Amino acid sequence: MRRAILIVLTLLAGCATYHAQPIAPAQLARQFEQRSLASDDLRAFLAKALGHEIQPWPVARWNRQMLTLAAWHYSPALDVARAQWGTAKAGVQVADAIPNPVLQLPFQFATPNPGPGAPFIWGPALDIPIETAGKRGYRVDQASHLSESARLTIGNEAWKVRGQVRDALLALYAARVRAEFLSRKAQALEQVVRMVGKRRSVGENSGPDVDAVVLVATQAQADLAAAQSARQDALAQLASAIGVPVSALDGVQFDLDELGTAPAAPPAAEARRDAIFHRADLLASLADYAAAESALQLEVARQYPDIHLGPGYTYDTGTHKIGFGIAGITLPIFDQNQGNIAQAEAKRKEAAARTAALQDAILGDLDHALARYRASLDAVQLSARHLTTARHQLDSQAAGFAAGDTDRLTLTQAKADYEANEMTHLDAVVAARQAADALEDAMQRPLEPEPASESLTEQESRR
Repeated sequence: MRRAILIVLTLLAGCATYHAQPIAPAQLARQFEQRSLASDDLRAFLAKALGHEIQPWPVARWNRQMLTLAAWHYSPALDVARAQWGTAKAGVQVADAIPNPVLQLPFQFATPNPGPGAPFIWGPALDIPIETAGKRGYRVDQASHLSESARLTIGNEAWKVRGQVRDALLALYAARVRAEFLSRKAQALEQVVRMVGKRRSVGENSGPDVDAVVLVATQAQADLAAAQSARQDALAQLASAIGVPVSALDGVQFDLDELGTAPAAPPAAEARRDAIFHRADLLASLADYAAAESALQLEVARQYPDIHLGPGYTYDTGTHKIGFGIAGITLPIFDQNQGNIAQAEAKRKEAAARTAALQDAILGDLDHALARYRASLDAVQLSARHLTTARHQLDSQAAGFAAGDTDRLTLTQAKADYEANEMTHLDAVVAARQAADALEDAMQRPLEPEPASESLTEQESRR
């Protein structure tokens, strides 16, 4: 009896225990407010992702790659995806579990006593389930494919976060450069207003001419204020994409020079290959289909009943009996699991249709994005030629002013007009970058190499 108690206590000692982990909203808010681009945890994450120490720290100027890694470190969406992968990995362990035997302790009192011994019938027995037809293996396969799908979802979420950072940086770049152009334009127009006002005072200009110039100058000031407001909005958008408070970006310098150019469009065949073989959501959909295949195999295997062995010992009113029989076998007479098999087949067809539809949508988006990007590059080239012509005209006005052939008012107005041409060219460049971003999203591959961003999924799989 003592030995049995010892065995039971040993088994109970191996059981897991519960540890409470309450969530306090106030604590979560404090943790969010304490996030910054100078934390030691972020530095360690960047060093691991880039493969080298980060010196100096904090970083003097943050480029798109570094900000993307910071977003991957802080992103709540990625935290959810990682947690879901952890749940899926635990599902593999659940699927691989071997069913426990069941201990049976029957007890009967016999009266009148038919035997020579005590009037009791008792004794321990076991019900040992044995799965047949490879059910456990199919179950593990299904859980493994679902785990792979969850792992690939991390890469898909990471690409979305990268896109949010990229869009915010482009908005910040456009607002900053536009504000520079508008500031110079507003200054030139202020000078024009003063000069036109002086001419009016001596009778060289009429009132409507002055009012028209003042109206244009006022509009330039309003546009400048809008650009400055857009810069603040872009900073808030960037902070949200990274997962830090806006105050964490105070005083941070950004390297946005690369956003002023657009890379060449890739060949259509190469872009199509990247879209098919590198889209994380398509690969995850294929993993879901493989899981549906395993689920169907499992339901087919469940047509074959499991075996329950029932060894045991019985004391029967003085007689000792040892049993080696089979505790039970389910007979597939009324139900051969046909309903579950049909449902699993339907789910496999559904998974196949979903994968095919996703691939068609990806290829359609890719063709549209590639055509749009090529057209936007042509528009940038045309805008650049127009800007060059405008620059020649401004230089000609400046030369005329130096030679005394052009007055200061005409030259200043030409400077304001040139800034307007600069903004038109900026709009073309920003539109090209947006088209490039749409093309990158269609392929889920950067048009320019970014080694650290390409290996995120592999990094996460080793966490």
